[in-house]
Amino acid sequence: MTPAQVSLIRETWRQVVPRADQVAALFYKRLFEIDPSLRELFTEVDLAAQGRRLAKALGDLVAALDSIEDFVPALEVLGRRHVGYGVRDQHYDSVGEALLWTLETGLGPAWTGEAAEAWGAAYRLVVGAMRCDGLPQAPLPPSEAAAQLPTWLCLATAAPGDR
Repeated sequence: MTPAQVSLIRETWRQVVPRADQVAALFYKRLFEIDPSLRELFTEVDLAAQGRRLAKALGDLVAALDSIEDFVPALEVLGRRHVGYGVRDQHYDSVGEALLWTLETGLGPAWTGEAAEAWGAAYRLVVGAMRCDGLPQAPLPPSEAAAQLPTWLCLATAAPGDR
């Protein structure tokens, strides 16, 4: 990600924060429209509370964008755990689609082509670290891991015990 993309993500995120609860509710509504099978992963979940956790996770990610490589090992572990929760590879695509749609809808005119590109790049970074199919892998040094990342938000589907 470029410094300009990081700056744009932070700028647009600041606009989302005051409405984070509404935006999170919109995200889950859209996610379940895109892939109704994902609702099964949330049967025992308070979606309002999960939405707050999602907003916090996104905020933490936005704050860490300058040193995202430091988070790669944790994201890899999180990805492996998500396999056990029932998350499958195709779910990452559904989550990404729902996230970008939600940001576009929530930001209105502030959602530009550049914002879409920046958020897409951030999502690909996170998902790249998490998409490990649950297979044990030898850890890479953070600089190498970051260079191989294709990104992100399966944080939105964390199991109840991890929320």
